[in-house]
Amino acid sequence: MTTTSDRSVAEIVARFLVERGVDRIFGLQGGHIQPIWDHLVQLGVRIVDVRDEGAAVHMAHAHAALSGQVGIAMATAGPGVTNCVTAMANAHLERVPVLLIGGCPPRPQDDLGPLQGIDHAAILAPVTRQSRTLRVAEQIARDLDKAWAMADGDGNPPGPVYIEIPTDVLRETVPAALVLDEHLRPKARRRLLPDPGEVARAAALLRSARRPLVVTGRGARGCGGVLTRLLDASGAVYLDTQESRGLVDPAHPAAVGAMRARAMQECDLVLVVGRKLDYQMGYGSPAVFPQARFLRIADHADELRDNRRGEVELLADAGLALQALADALGAPSPGVDTAWTQALRAEHVRRAARHAEALAHAEPGRDGHMHPNRIFAALRHLLRPDAITIADGGDLLSFARMGLETRHYLDAGAFGCLGVGTPYGVAAALLHPDRQVVTVTGDGAFGINAMEIDSAQRHGAKVVFIVSNNAAWNIERLDQEMNYGGRVAGTLLAWSDYAAMARAFGLHAERVTDPARLRGAIEDALAHAPALVDVVVTQDALSSDAGKGLGWVPDRQALTAWDDAERARRG
Repeated sequence: MTTTSDRSVAEIVARFLVERGVDRIFGLQGGHIQPIWDHLVQLGVRIVDVRDEGAAVHMAHAHAALSGQVGIAMATAGPGVTNCVTAMANAHLERVPVLLIGGCPPRPQDDLGPLQGIDHAAILAPVTRQSRTLRVAEQIARDLDKAWAMADGDGNPPGPVYIEIPTDVLRETVPAALVLDEHLRPKARRRLLPDPGEVARAAALLRSARRPLVVTGRGARGCGGVLTRLLDASGAVYLDTQESRGLVDPAHPAAVGAMRARAMQECDLVLVVGRKLDYQMGYGSPAVFPQARFLRIADHADELRDNRRGEVELLADAGLALQALADALGAPSPGVDTAWTQALRAEHVRRAARHAEALAHAEPGRDGHMHPNRIFAALRHLLRPDAITIADGGDLLSFARMGLETRHYLDAGAFGCLGVGTPYGVAAALLHPDRQVVTVTGDGAFGINAMEIDSAQRHGAKVVFIVSNNAAWNIERLDQEMNYGGRVAGTLLAWSDYAAMARAFGLHAERVTDPARLRGAIEDALAHAPALVDVVVTQDALSSDAGKGLGWVPDRQALTAWDDAERARRG
């Protein structure tokens, strides 16, 4: 800082955030954090105040995922911070950079039983990259610099960081000479260069493959151009995941998402870019990939050494590694089984077209209510190419993954963190006020953060919430009905009128029971956002996830077919 005057720690925190380009924070005010809050207001930082602190972290998460910046949330001491645990765990598993600034009691009250006094740092330590209490005033800028770097993934996987500063420390002043500019200035994220020898080995491995498959995760975000070059140079087929949706044009001949199971079963080499081999990837098990060797690229070792090691492992920036690999390959090997790749693509196109056509004709259930696929049929006529869509729910998520075409997409993620849809939608609409933002959520998931529709209205977030209302936690209800003798317990909800709730908070809202009205209702909602459309749907619709046993929780794999294959492999 160039001025000679002393500054309070609270002001140093606020100015640090402004220097790092932060123009908004998400939070819920409380006395323990008020000194920072006030300085942020004075510096013109937008305060997006919410109805629950966990929703603030979800909003910071969505802001980070869509902007590429570190998302900032603030919560006061005690339950303010503990309300954030689930959202921080979600960001941890999703590897999204979030900085949560919490409050804690003044130091003189340590161990006296202070108001909202609890060991927040210990509670959050397992679900963060770092969790600390900052007690030394003159080191605050240095500590913030370190926390930011850890959240942003400088030398470690990106993810959430928690810091708290006792309120008496926030009020302390620090001489300007002790606050070094080097701790305030933004830093460029370092990019690891790939080792040329390992690139040559990786290229040779790809050339030797007859049926190569490329799979990407969040670590490949921003690499769409070089990823496409690599696909062209290798002749491989391609599967995205919910972490990396939109990187490759769906019209690219390598894209075979509708043939996921067959591609995984029949490939002989898997190039995994910036993704862990978690349950969604069958843990990389030979039961799921019976013929495959692995080649792995990641800028953090955590995404190289889990479950299956690569025959070649490139610890490098994903974009630089893909570029070097594409340059080394030049053109697809004549050994690539083009009959296989072309057959996968042709069947993918056929299945995708058949599914898209079937959406609008999905039959109602025995109860007479419409199929949830009708929602996605209507959206296909209304969404612009740059629309942002969010999917939230258990059973509904399965329909949404297949029904939503948009390349800008967020959902409940690998953690299956229901309740994210409403706060994600608010943050997305505030970040991109000129784009369509639509959240499609099950009624159960909606209820978790339903009060954030109030936040949407108060802050002018032009988001449309579509509630697929089947009055149930349906994937669990179906599991009870099919596998537990029909003993349905604790999985039924009321046929609540969520449109009436939304109108009470000043949103445009409509309840839809007739599929003929659905498209018009969504069109009206888009024109009058923030808005909510409550769509009454059948409980009888069986999602692919329910049909594959995801709700049943098999012993060794997430899906029944994979679990059966795993059991067979183990004899």
